[in-house]
Amino acid sequence: MKNPRFSVLLFISLFVLGSLLAENRWKLMPGGQISWQIGEGLPHSDHIEMSGDSISVILRYSVGADRSFHLERQLVWPMLRTIPNNTYGSLIHSVNDDCLSTIKVNGQSLEKLETTEISLHGLMQVRSKSSQAELLRTIFPSPEHPACYEEYSLTNKSSERISVEIPHSRVIATTDPERGVRGSYQIIAELEGGGFYWLNPGQTLTWNLRIAAQPLGGSYSKMAVAVEKNRRKILVEMWSNNLVLETPDNVLNRAFQFAKIRASESIFKTKGGYMHSPGGVAYYAAIWANDQAEYVGPFFPYLGYAKGNEATLNAYLHFARFMNDEYKPIPSSIIAEGTDIWNGAGDRGDAAMIAYGASRFALALGNKESAQKLWPLIEWCLEYNKRKLNNEGVVTSDADELEGRFPAGKANLCTSSLYYDALISTAKLGKDLGKSDAQMQLYREEAQTLRRNIESFFGRTVDGFPTYRYYDGNEVLRSWICMPLTVGIYDRAQGTINALFSPRLWTEDGLATLAGDKTFWDRSTLYALRGVLQAGETDKAVKYLQYYSQRRLLGEHVPYPVEAYPEGGQRHLSAESGLYCRIFTEGLFGIRPTGLKSFELSPRLPKSWNKMALRKINAFGNEFDIEVVRKHSGLQVKVISKTKTIVKPVSDGKTLTINL
Repeated sequence: MKNPRFSVLLFISLFVLGSLLAENRWKLMPGGQISWQIGEGLPHSDHIEMSGDSISVILRYSVGADRSFHLERQLVWPMLRTIPNNTYGSLIHSVNDDCLSTIKVNGQSLEKLETTEISLHGLMQVRSKSSQAELLRTIFPSPEHPACYEEYSLTNKSSERISVEIPHSRVIATTDPERGVRGSYQIIAELEGGGFYWLNPGQTLTWNLRIAAQPLGGSYSKMAVAVEKNRRKILVEMWSNNLVLETPDNVLNRAFQFAKIRASESIFKTKGGYMHSPGGVAYYAAIWANDQAEYVGPFFPYLGYAKGNEATLNAYLHFARFMNDEYKPIPSSIIAEGTDIWNGAGDRGDAAMIAYGASRFALALGNKESAQKLWPLIEWCLEYNKRKLNNEGVVTSDADELEGRFPAGKANLCTSSLYYDALISTAKLGKDLGKSDAQMQLYREEAQTLRRNIESFFGRTVDGFPTYRYYDGNEVLRSWICMPLTVGIYDRAQGTINALFSPRLWTEDGLATLAGDKTFWDRSTLYALRGVLQAGETDKAVKYLQYYSQRRLLGEHVPYPVEAYPEGGQRHLSAESGLYCRIFTEGLFGIRPTGLKSFELSPRLPKSWNKMALRKINAFGNEFDIEVVRKHSGLQVKVISKTKTIVKPVSDGKTLTINL
């Protein structure tokens, strides 16, 4: 029986969602950009992170009430290690100086400019103007080298010739040799293109600011800024043009495109190989069992990004170094370019995270050799979890991935859900690798037993909703009750979905971590949206997905999913963007790997849409498209590869098996 109070509150929530959708600071632009046309609502400030192989750049920018532009650059060099050489041991330097204050036009300072537009698409561009000139500033990291660049283009908009004076400038800061693993480091800020120039009406002058770091006495490849800019653009175009989402909703399409950028760029070339890392001025040249192994690793095969696949495989193999005969916990994090570990929260359910991510990654990648490399790690992690089962048959751990920030008891719902999914995926992987039928049957049986134990141990009515308690003794709704939905357990789907979207949990920034608390972590919202789609509540899930996507892409803090608030101040951690993309691959299109060359497909086409597609999917050893079109009372699915086209009808909510 429906709860009338809940129905009223849900109606109010949806009404608020609809009204908020129209309140955007940013808007979609041609060419893949989003743009803020500077108007009302000043002053305003925001921040964004961009990364390359050897540097990460956090730009904290603002536009004042007088439309002046202000910028603080926080630059992180992950491979220039500092002492103590721990999780946070990257060289970090802030540069606040605006070189425009030293540049003169007709003898007057150029710093008094009015900002007219800021645009983003893997680079930041800022347009400003004065009575005589227009300035375009483009900011971006080097794709490969330890440098950040700013390209300035000044155009004479007056009817008279103007003079431009650019000083020759090279400033070097040297760090304390006792604070660097490699001794002193040099941070070099260099203005390139200095001199005196005359600009006729309509003419444009370009100069650059290069900020780089190196060991004292060392050097780096000093490539032309124009070349570096082009290489960054090529990377962004590659990420944009692979795994292309096509829906009638352009905001969803663009948010997906942007999320691919952030998910892919935060990979660093360390002494321990390529490492995907979260970022956020804190987490670099290191890997985590949740962010890298569980969240973003299973996504990369679909994108077909070779460096992403390499970094993911590398992450799992780093964790494999810590397998042991005593089945002691694998560390939560491997830090400092692979030379050390962090395990401050104890066992967070990390073996379940790794088994879940590695088995899904191996299946989706479709490469038998890689899968065989990962098999010993997956097998070890499953055995570890089996040994951690309590008397009620669910997995125990010291904490969960929130590391004690919120209570998780001695056994939490998240860890057991991940272990359940890993058992299922591993049984499918083992079959394709020729492993023992008896062993694979045992994994399947253990999965079914665990599913029953999850229901009996965690299944409860909480805050009036027939859903799950997160741990023994938990009496308040938690956002992670979404986890069973994401692994195909729908026994309590309706009660769980009602709880997730109730005012008890849903806030203007997505799910509260704990009902009644202001803290939110985007990762649980991203899991929940995927899980609700998988459970078949398509139209409800898409409404909330549209709201969330519009807020993150075009609202006040843009353009990517974030980590958390208040902790971290909504940092653009990278793996959350991978989770956003998985809402579409695994939720909307319902892709579930079943073998190295096969998958299940459960498309969820909203009633208001007639079609949707995913183009240039690179998974299961193939490149292919998926097209879903409404046909009469059902759907028609096309899977189009270079060698064949599969056309199948499917009823809404049903599952197809695709063999490539």
